[in-house]
Amino acid sequence: MTSPPTPALDLPDGVEVTGPVHPGYEQILSRPALELVAALHRELEPRRQERLAARAEVVARVAAGQDLDFLPETEGVRSDPSWRVARPAPGLEDRRVEMTGPTDRKMTINAMNSGARVWLADQEDANTPLWENVVEGQINLRDAVLGTISFTSAEGKEYSLETTDQAALPTIVMRPRGWHLDEKHVTVDGERVAGGLVDVALYLCASARAQLDAGKGPYFYLPKMEHHLEARLWNDAFVLAQDRLGIPRGTIRATCLIETFPAAFQMEEILYELREHSSGLNAGRWDYLFSVIKTYRTRGADYVLPDRAAVTMTAPFMRAYTELLVSTCHRRGAHAIGGMAAFIPSKDEAVNAAAYEKVTADKQREADDGFDGSWVAHPGMVPTCREVFDAVLGDRPHQLGRLRDDVQVRAADLLDVAATPGEVTERGLRANIEVGITYLSVWLTGRGAVGIHHLMEDAATAEISRSQVWQWLHQGVTLADTGEQVTRELVHRLTDEVLRELPGEESDHRAATALFLQVAVGEEFVDFLTVPAYETMP
Repeated sequence: MTSPPTPALDLPDGVEVTGPVHPGYEQILSRPALELVAALHRELEPRRQERLAARAEVVARVAAGQDLDFLPETEGVRSDPSWRVARPAPGLEDRRVEMTGPTDRKMTINAMNSGARVWLADQEDANTPLWENVVEGQINLRDAVLGTISFTSAEGKEYSLETTDQAALPTIVMRPRGWHLDEKHVTVDGERVAGGLVDVALYLCASARAQLDAGKGPYFYLPKMEHHLEARLWNDAFVLAQDRLGIPRGTIRATCLIETFPAAFQMEEILYELREHSSGLNAGRWDYLFSVIKTYRTRGADYVLPDRAAVTMTAPFMRAYTELLVSTCHRRGAHAIGGMAAFIPSKDEAVNAAAYEKVTADKQREADDGFDGSWVAHPGMVPTCREVFDAVLGDRPHQLGRLRDDVQVRAADLLDVAATPGEVTERGLRANIEVGITYLSVWLTGRGAVGIHHLMEDAATAEISRSQVWQWLHQGVTLADTGEQVTRELVHRLTDEVLRELPGEESDHRAATALFLQVAVGEEFVDFLTVPAYETMP
C-alpha cells in the first residue's frame, strides 16, 4: 500500500517548518496561521527573551538573601478599588468542575463526554511537545468544536461524542506551552518561535471561528508566569491576534495559573494586565511547590520541604497562597479555580474508598474557602467534585459575591515554608526517584499524562521529584528514618535499586534515568527538565 502524498505548505516569507507534514496537517499549518505565528514572533520575541532573563535575576537576588515581596512599584494597582476584570464570557459563567487532560483523540472525546463544565485541553504539562502532538492536538480540538470527532482504538472500540450540542458540552480552554519552551520545528527569520505562540496561533486560526459560531469563544489557560510583565506580553499577543483575525478585543479570555512562587506576590497585577481578557486565576499547586523549591533552593533549612507526600494544602504557606488567591480574584470580579485532584479510580475498592474521602475533603475545603470550581484529572472524579460544589453553590454559577474581606495575607505568610510539618525520609527520596524515572520514560515516548500508583501524574510531578532530590543533596539533608545524609552516592544506589524493581527491561528506562540524574544531582540546577528533554526528542 502506498502512502498518501505529503501535502505542500504555503509558507509565508521567512517562515520554515521542519517537522513532517502528514495528510491533514496543512489545514492546521495554513498560511494565515503561519502568518500569525510570524507576526507574533516578530513583535514579541525580544521582550520574551528579556522576561526570561529577568527570571534568573530574581533567583540570584533570592540566593543573595533578598526575599520575595509584594512590588512597591505596583502598589497603586493593588490599592485602587475601582478596576475589575471583564464579566465572565459565554461558557465560563459556571466552572464548578473542570476536567484536565492531554489533547490526544481518545482523551478529547472522553473529556468532552465527562460531564464537566470546562475541559482544560492541555498542550503543556499533560502533553509532550512531540511534533505530532502539537499539530494533531489542534486537529482534535477543531473536530471537537465542530462535533465531528470520532476514534476507533486498535482493539476496535469506537469513541464518539454523546451529543453535538456545544451548549451541553464542556467549554474548551486550551493550555499552551509556557514562555520558556521553544518550538524547534517552526522558525521565523531563522529563529525558533515560542511554543506557546505556535499553540495559540494554530488554535485561533483553526478553531476560533467555530467556537464563536457555537456561542462560546477561544479561551486559554496561561501557565508558568513569574511576573506581571509576562502577562502583559500575553495580553499584547491577544490584542495583535484579534486585530489580525478581525474579532473584537476581549473575545479571547485567559485564566492564569498561579503556579510559581514569584507570581503569588503579583496576583492582582497579573489580573490587571489581562483585565479585558481575564477570566480568573487557578491555584496550580503542584508546580507551585516545584517553584518554591526552585526559587529558594540555596537558602538553607528553612526552605527545605519534607517528603512530597507530606506536603498538604493545609500547610501554612499553602493556606496563605490559596486564601490570597480567592480574595484577590473575588475583589476584582474574577473566578478562583482550585487545584487538581490527581486520583485515578482503581479496581481496588479499599484504595478507592480512601482516595474518594481525601478528594471529597480537598474539594470541600476549596468550596468552603470560596473557590468557584476545581480540577479533576479523570472523568470518574467529575461527580465527586460536582457534588461538593453543588452543595455549596446550589443554583448560583459561582461565588464571586463572596469577597473574603477576612483574609489578610502578608509576604511573611507566603514565605513561611519552615512551618510545614513532616520529615525527609529515604522512602520519600526513593519515591521521587521512582516517579521521576517512570514519568520521564513515558514522556520521552510522546505521552505527558501517566498513571503512577493510582495518581495521574504530569510534568509538575517530575519537576517536584527531581528538584527535591537536588535540594536535599545540595543542602546536605539527613534522612529522618535512616540517619544517612543525602549524597550523590546514595542517590545512585537507590536509583539502581529502583530500576531493578521497575517493570520492563532496564534498557527501557536508560534514557530517562540519564536525564533524571542530570537534573537531580548535577552541580547546576536546570530551570525546567522539559527543556533538555525536548532536545532529545526527534
